[in-house]
Formats: sequence, C-alpha cells, structure tokens
Amino acid sequence: MDRPRHQGMAKNTNLRWRLPLVCLLWEVAMIVLFGVFVRFGAEADAHWEEEKREMNLTSDMENDFYFRYPSFQDVHVMIFVGFGFLMTFLKRYGFGAVGFNFLLAAFGIQWALLMQGWFHSFKDGKILIGVENLINADFCVGSVCIAFGAILGKTSPIQLLVMTLFQVTLFSVNEYILLNLLHVKDAGGSMTIHTFGAYFGLTVTRVLYRPNLEQSKDKQGSVYHSDLFAMIGTLYLWMYWPSFNSAISDHGDAQHRSAINTYCSLAACVLTTMAFSSMLQKKGKLDMVHIQNATLAGGVAVGTSAEMMLTPYGSLIVGSISGIVSTVGYVYFTPFLESRLHIQDTCGIHNLHAMPGLIGGIVGAITAAAATEDVYGKEGFIKAFDFTGVYQRRTPSIQGGFQAAGIVVSLLMAFAGGAIVGAILKLPIWGDAAAEKCFEDDIYWEVPEDEESDVYRMHSPDKPASP
Repeated sequence: MDRPRHQGMAKNTNLRWRLPLVCLLWEVAMIVLFGVFVRFGAEADAHWEEEKREMNLTSDMENDFYFRYPSFQDVHVMIFVGFGFLMTFLKRYGFGAVGFNFLLAAFGIQWALLMQGWFHSFKDGKILIGVENLINADFCVGSVCIAFGAILGKTSPIQLLVMTLFQVTLFSVNEYILLNLLHVKDAGGSMTIHTFGAYFGLTVTRVLYRPNLEQSKDKQGSVYHSDLFAMIGTLYLWMYWPSFNSAISDHGDAQHRSAINTYCSLAACVLTTMAFSSMLQKKGKLDMVHIQNATLAGGVAVGTSAEMMLTPYGSLIVGSISGIVSTVGYVYFTPFLESRLHIQDTCGIHNLHAMPGLIGGIVGAITAAAATEDVYGKEGFIKAFDFTGVYQRRTPSIQGGFQAAGIVVSLLMAFAGGAIVGAILKLPIWGDAAAEKCFEDDIYWEVPEDEESDVYRMHSPDKPASP
C-alpha cells in the first residue's frame, strides 16, 4: 500500500492547478517577450557571412561561438548537475533538490536573457543574443541556485519561481551598477554572484523563519547514499570552476590567467579543508559536509581577482584561507546563525558562498589597488582594468576603492531585496509545506516504493510492511 500522503497537505490542496497555471502563464509570457524583443546577435545571424566579407574575415574561427562554447558547456553543467546534485544530501528530499533546481534554472535563464539583454545588449529596440549572453544568463541563475540552498526543503515550487523572478531582476540591476556604473572587475562573480546570491538567500530564509521547524529535524540530515550523490555535485563543480571564472574573460592572457588562478586556489582549498575538518572533530574523523562544500570555497574566493596578476602562490594563499574559513563556519557559525539569529541555512551557503564571496571581493580590491605597470606591463595594465575612454584617468588606488564599493552595493542590494522578496514569499497563497512535512519529497512528488518506505511502514501502526 502507498505511504500516507495527506499529512500536512492542507496548504497544498490547490497545488494541482497553481503550479501548472504559473508555469504555463509565465512560459507564454516568455514566448511573447522573446517574440517582441529577442533576436540573434550578428554572429548567430544568417547575414554573418556577408558581414565577414565586409570585415575582411576569412575564417569561421573569428566567430565568438568557437571560443566561448566550451566554457558555456562547462558552466551549464555546473548549474544543472553541479548545484543540483550538491543539494541532494537531504535523505528524503533528493527529487526536490535536483528537480526544483532544474525548474528554477530553466525559468531563470529565460528571464535572465531578457533582463540582462535590456541592460547590456539592447539595440534599436531589440535584444541581440549570442553565446556570451547564454553564459551570463547561467551566471545569473547560479546566484538563484545559491539562494535556493538556504531555503532548500522549506518552500513550494511556486515560491521558488516567484523568488527566481525577483532575484534575477535584482541581480541584473546589481550587476549593471557594479560592472557598468562603478566599472569594477569581477570575472568569477565573487561579488555579483556569490555575495549577492548568498546574502539574498540568507535574508529570505530569515524572513521565512519557522520556530516549529524542529518537528522536521530528523529529516534534515543525510544518509550514506545521499552524501555520495551530493559528492557528485561537488566534483563536477570543483572540476569545472576554472571555466566558470574564466568563461567571459578576454581571449588570451586574461582568460588563461583566470583558469590558472582558480585551479591553484581550488587545489589548496582541498588540503586546508581536510586538515581543519579532521582537526575540529573530537575523534579526528572527516565530516562529509565539509568535504562536499568547503572544498569549493577556493573557487568562490578567487573569483574577483581571477584575471588579475594575483600570481599562482597568491592563489594558493587565497584558497588555503577560504578552506579554513568555510570549514570553521560549518562547525561554529552555522549553529550560531540558527540559534541566535534565527537563520535556518539548509545548505550552509553562508560558509560556502557568503564568507568566501566577501574574501574574494576584498582580495580583488587589494590586488587592484596594488597593481603597477611593472607587474602588468603598460599595455597589459590598461587592458586588465580597461582604463580607456572615461576611465583612462583612473589609478589603481581609485580602482581598488571602487572594487570595495562594489562589495557594499552587493550587500545592500541583497539585504534590501531579500527582505522584500521574503515578505512576498511569506504570503499564504503559495502552497508552502507545513512544518512537519518540510524536507519531504512526497508532498510535491510521486515517490516510488523503496527500502525507506518499508522502514516508514514498519514504524507506522496503520501500515503493514511489505513482504
């Protein structure tokens, strides 16, 4: 017989029509908006052959697609496989982790193409898109996936879609302020993606705080196989993070440097994470939560300075520090945030994204302020920070100041936006789960019979165990 599916379902009786209605209406809206505004960019348009002749280009390799698409593939895998499986550690919420990540990312990339397009590639009333737009849309959705980690298991799919709609909008505004108005450098998104996404998510989960969530405490842990699935996400993210940080860097030395700096930072991060995970445990055993998450902090922390002349040994230092900070965060900060500040951070995004994101922003500001022509070369110095046009009079110290200002702006946008969106998500119309059914797949998913179901029935007086 089926396991009981009606406990805590009072708030979800109308999900059958709410979710289809929201998904279908919003997809119709996307089709209409794309039809009105979105067109292929020059390099994706059939007129490209004519334009090549006009520009005296002789090879298809001049098309940006051939340079960017491998990086786009890597980033795309990180968003859908890496982030999705990283959150499957909850023993009874694997479908929700992967499935809802899939849902919000698929919607988010469509809305991001529009929002970022209006800010960055709007021309003659149309948004022109190419492969770089696809990468930037994935970056935007990466911020949403980070925020999702804070509220994992506690929200309905409709709440997630509403959050995605608002967060993508706020992300695009914040990104425009930092990159276009402040002219900061943030190749790997330590500020625009990680700091903003994490503190936005933490603010949302604080507004949605439930004092009675203790009823679901037994389901907030992991089991052996769920931790293995989560480790798949970790390894995908860890391997592809150099592509993430270098995906939109200029071709040549900047892109090359971004990959090397990230590679070194990630490698160092693993060792310090392992060391402190063992050191902080009473019996010296490693904690899988630390290995799944803190080992990735090096990729976050080196993001802003990835394409700067941080140097390989500097990257090792950044990675080492971020691994230590993240691991210590899981041991000490996470319990403090929940018990004292009432921030229920399911995935510990404060440790993996928020603190390393701040480290990344600070390292970027210091590295920019310390830049000299001796280190970069005269032409390399101008190119690295784009000191041209209205910015040609900028000095490294001024650039460092604007880099620091970018951190402050991202935090303010995250806190203000998170508070507003959290209040919207708290409205009782979105079909969120009752506290005792949080972190439980079967309130939103058809769950097949398995050994866990048998165990559940063995302990239920109304249901016999399967033979």
